[in-house]
Amino acid sequence: MRVRRAHRTRRAHHRAGTRRLALVLAGAAVAAGCAAGGSGSGGGLGVRDRRTAPTAPTAEAAAAVPTAHGTLLVADFGGSTVTFVDPARGPVGSVEVGTAPYGLALGADGRAWVATAEGVAVVDTATRTGLGRIPYRTGTGPVTTGEYRGGGMGIALAPDGRRLYVGVNVPGGAGVLEVVDTATRTVTATVPVGHRPFDVDVAADGREVYATGHDSYDVTAVRADTLAARRLVVAPYGERGPGSWLKPHYAVVRPSDGRLLLPFEGEKLAVLDPATGRVSVEPMTADIHQHGAALAPDGTLLVVGAAEGRDAASLTVRSPGGAERTVPLEGPHEDVAVSGDGRTAYVTGGFTREGHWDGITVVDLRSGTTRRVPAGERPLGIVVLQ
Repeated sequence: MRVRRAHRTRRAHHRAGTRRLALVLAGAAVAAGCAAGGSGSGGGLGVRDRRTAPTAPTAEAAAAVPTAHGTLLVADFGGSTVTFVDPARGPVGSVEVGTAPYGLALGADGRAWVATAEGVAVVDTATRTGLGRIPYRTGTGPVTTGEYRGGGMGIALAPDGRRLYVGVNVPGGAGVLEVVDTATRTVTATVPVGHRPFDVDVAADGREVYATGHDSYDVTAVRADTLAARRLVVAPYGERGPGSWLKPHYAVVRPSDGRLLLPFEGEKLAVLDPATGRVSVEPMTADIHQHGAALAPDGTLLVVGAAEGRDAASLTVRSPGGAERTVPLEGPHEDVAVSGDGRTAYVTGGFTREGHWDGITVVDLRSGTTRRVPAGERPLGIVVLQ
């Protein structure tokens, strides 16, 4: 079957090692303006798509540009800033936050919380100013960059905005969920979680927090009141070790029943019931290594096909009933956000691996048409400022 052949190809590429794959992808980058990443490298910043390299607008030009469907805020994983992006024109400003920013969480008060390698940065999005950085309680070693760097990864706010939860990667060890009091801007507690917490999500009622452990094939469910933690295995292909690609990446919480949706390889949607730990599997159709996920207001699931190996990138658009269609994308992508009206998706080109480009693909979800705009330096996490 094509699915099994795709898996054999991916595993073969993985065993061949980073060096050979990087050479192949570097050649593809010359022709396509992008590159897919190798396995296990993570340190380099990758190949930049020079066709979409951002240009700094003048103050007059920035003030004159209208903001369609809300300004975007992206984490510049290849630098030390967050960039404000007009989806019609490109960057309109940036704020220094710290080394290798990864995930973003946006509060109702307009403050953005940014998980960096050095701590959680706070940004006033209305005035586009930095409000300082909260150091982690957990030691993560020297500050570095790249896919395997220590520091914050997934990040999420409690529904009432009083607590912030950030998954901290500890190179060579288990991750930690740090709890931040947003009023005092201090870390109040830490909870051990799985390895490399790519994503953090919070239940709609705020009673539980979910840290997705990429390298440990699990979701750690943490009670918000007692901080008691439970490990829930999510491994529809089995637990194959940290070198496998068949691991959980990002999750979303389905509002209708509180279950977590975790896409795998464009083949399987793992549906985790956090109350019981049971996982059911629904078929998917994209047949591609998948990363970022988001829910539109009507419950439509958006999943990024990240373009590993020879696969072409895509965005899966999955209705609440399970019907799917895919939108082709050019070059590697990582994460996705959706406009408040549910009509437009914004897919970042940052990519956790070496292949990346410095922009965003804007997807019209009704027509399936796409266009690319410049957006900072290796944009990874993204939120829409409504």
